[in-house]
Amino acid sequence: MKHEDLIKQMTLEEKCHMLSGRDFWQTQSVRRLGVESMTLSDGPHGIRKQEGTGDQLGLNGSVPATCYPTAATMANSWDPDLGEELGRHLGTEAAAQDVCVLLGPGLNIKRSPFCGRNFEYFSEDPYLAGKMAAGYVRGIQANGVSACPKHFAANNTELRRMASNSVMDERTLREIYLTNFEIAVREGHPKSIMSSYNMVNGVYANENAHLLQEILRDTWGFDGFVVSDWGANNDFTEGVRAGSHLEMPSTGGDSPRQLMKAIQEGRITEQEVDVRVDELLDVMLLTRKAVDPLKGKGFDKEAHHAFAQKASEQSIVLLKNENGILPLKKGSKVAVIGEFAKVARYQGAGSSVVNCTKLDHTMDVIGNFDLDVVGFEAGYPRHGDPVPEMQAKAVELAKKADYVLLYIGLDEISESEGLDRSTLAIPKCQTEVLKAVSKVNPNVIVVMSAGSSVEMPWLDQCKGLVHGYLCGQAGASAVLKVLLGDVNPSGKLSESYPIKYEDCSTSTYFPAKERSVEYREGLYVGYRYYNTAKVPVLFPFGFGLSYTTFTYSDLQVTEEKATFTLTNTGNVDGAEVAQLYVHAVNPSVYRPNRELKGFAKVFLKAGESKTVTIPLDDKAFRYWNDLTGKFEIDGGEYEIQIGASVEDIKLCASVSIKGTDAPKCEDLAKLPSYVTGNIKAVSDEEFKALLGHEIPDGKWSGTIQANDAIAQLYYAKSLKARFVWKVMTGMLNKSIEKGVPDLNITFIYNMPIRAIGKMAGGMVSQEMCDGILDIINGHGIALLKGLGKIIAGFVKQMGVAKKQKALE
Repeated sequence: MKHEDLIKQMTLEEKCHMLSGRDFWQTQSVRRLGVESMTLSDGPHGIRKQEGTGDQLGLNGSVPATCYPTAATMANSWDPDLGEELGRHLGTEAAAQDVCVLLGPGLNIKRSPFCGRNFEYFSEDPYLAGKMAAGYVRGIQANGVSACPKHFAANNTELRRMASNSVMDERTLREIYLTNFEIAVREGHPKSIMSSYNMVNGVYANENAHLLQEILRDTWGFDGFVVSDWGANNDFTEGVRAGSHLEMPSTGGDSPRQLMKAIQEGRITEQEVDVRVDELLDVMLLTRKAVDPLKGKGFDKEAHHAFAQKASEQSIVLLKNENGILPLKKGSKVAVIGEFAKVARYQGAGSSVVNCTKLDHTMDVIGNFDLDVVGFEAGYPRHGDPVPEMQAKAVELAKKADYVLLYIGLDEISESEGLDRSTLAIPKCQTEVLKAVSKVNPNVIVVMSAGSSVEMPWLDQCKGLVHGYLCGQAGASAVLKVLLGDVNPSGKLSESYPIKYEDCSTSTYFPAKERSVEYREGLYVGYRYYNTAKVPVLFPFGFGLSYTTFTYSDLQVTEEKATFTLTNTGNVDGAEVAQLYVHAVNPSVYRPNRELKGFAKVFLKAGESKTVTIPLDDKAFRYWNDLTGKFEIDGGEYEIQIGASVEDIKLCASVSIKGTDAPKCEDLAKLPSYVTGNIKAVSDEEFKALLGHEIPDGKWSGTIQANDAIAQLYYAKSLKARFVWKVMTGMLNKSIEKGVPDLNITFIYNMPIRAIGKMAGGMVSQEMCDGILDIINGHGIALLKGLGKIIAGFVKQMGVAKKQKALE
């Protein structure tokens, strides 16, 4: 151990308390030994350090910080170097605010477009997500702050996220849901990582030794600490044993008390605790040393705002440009329509919400651009049904202009932590305005804001479509520069856009069925499904238009790399994202038809050519073999395909790859759906064959258990518990109707009973949670027994909390 001398001087009580938070955002300190606490803060796309004392859900006001484009936006840049530059800005702001651990980036796979938190995640593809995340990590940690990639692992839904079990085969887990984290860890070397709320194949992520020890530390070489997502710690002792180092937030001493008892009873050794304390101390001491000289020094707000605009400019995606309607000529007469032009839609909702240092709204900055603006109309309410009077004013304004800039997209309630989406449609009040306006002025250019894919049955009603995603506090100016051609758009979609939701591979499996989230689609997520099963899409993965044109030529391929020539054949300088896909010609294991294995963003002046080389790394040909328990290579012929998108392959060459001669691990006769990619109706028998064991019974038992969510109280035996469910459901529905998510309600609604003790700041112990369960499930004497547990537990917990205060 690196800090053995220091640990020997700690009491058992101090060591156990080190592994649980001091309060909502800070770790424990041992000041008599010179160990100071460190602050953790949300911050995937901007620092969200709470002002004053943190509240128990961490949702109060925060210190002003720069709101950069979200991960979903940045992934469209396909530029890890840009991600690293953004990370450096985040690290600078974190240190200035005395934040030692920045909780991000988020890199969960976009398994379904319905996941309400997709705006915080990079991509449906693990290779792209991992490369972008590694860039972020390198940047954040450049000045000594710790990055904290999250949520590890297979956390792909918001519904009952703390009470769900992600059920999948090991190959799907390794190739899709862990490869992104593997790249982030091996190439970014983060000092911390956040475990997720959910179970993975029946074991909570925060106490899953397979994930935290066997894979993360033993295989990938991770040498930092693991922190639980807030309230995600199920069994504190088991978490410590499995490789978790820090439970957040504080439980007021309840968890350390449980750990000390477990040591006394021989269920875990003090030596195991020492190892976890040592690994945690290593990061605490290093980050404190790095951050202390930087805290309070501030940062250049204008320079950071300017970078936020640069990041947005390089991530904007041009999806439609009929008859070259864009870029607009200088001085063009335009009508600006859309509520989002007046009040920007630039970030999602939840723990990632940033209190901006400044915020550009289109109508506030459009005067800085050479456009003849004839007027503005909102056209639609931000939330709710169409308003005929607003729509009529928009139509009249559209008649006065040569072009209409129509700002539409998803509203705040559509993209929020704690809530999943129920539709891919954008609000009707917006599409009705588009329909009406396009009838009187055909030159409609839609500017869209959304952090995830949407359906577009209205696409033929506009001539131009510029997608800014959620482009941060400086996005308004970035979009206007693209519209006028001051910036040539170079973004490419990091996710597929289906024609309709029913086309998605997960549409029949999402969301969870009671406790189990069954990943029956296996490897076929996003384009891996559409391309293999030949399902048409609206816009394919990797798609994006430019104001110039590019040609690809002269492909040469070896086992180690692909080299080709890329030429800008247009009249405008621009950047192209060249994508490398691998296709196995005659595989012995089932595989998607085409998989991304490399990419390069190349800037070219008009008429310029460059030789581009994309390496074929250790992930190019591998697959997971359950029999050998490691990645193997299936020998044979592979096509190396170079394209402008997954459906636009420009060059192709074959290469013969020597395999590792591993034993055959799959009986393809038992997996016909996975061989063809037609996985929308996988039978129980076939899914069982894929898993290699019986399908877990995910049905709710009828008795409320510690890990059942408050959302499940409707079938509780207690009338009072059902009344609580009714009230909570009503409050949740009202917040949704208002269009602004109440994050306290959404969090509590999906929170399991045991998490009450994890999130109450020491006011509720696990013993008290047991009493609550007795009351929920019982009647008569059981109710009295439960009440007795609550009272006794409260008295005991107050004593424990006093001891914790004394330690501080």
